[in-house]
Amino acid sequence: MSDSTPLTSAEALDELALALARTNDEFLVREFLKSILTSREVEEVATRWALVRLIDRGVSQRGVARTLGLSLCKITRGSKELKKRDSPFRRMVEVYKSLSAARSRA
Repeated sequence: MSDSTPLTSAEALDELALALARTNDEFLVREFLKSILTSREVEEVATRWALVRLIDRGVSQRGVARTLGLSLCKITRGSKELKKRDSPFRRMVEVYKSLSAARSRA
């Protein structure tokens, strides 16, 4: 593809996913996300991650709603995603937990 040919949304997402997957620099990723997303979008993404982590820890949906100030509808969606077979949510939580455990052992 020439530099003047615009990327499709799918191609752009693929490139972004590859770039994020290849970096080991969490500061760079955090600053990149803060640069590319609005402050509201950053807050929403962070809150969605927090809700997935709370559900993974066994906090009830009502407990998550109280803690994060979210509707049960949003929480139910996150909970359903975690339960799906081969869930990307579950896989990312497991990646994070593995990295976190390795970091604490170091």
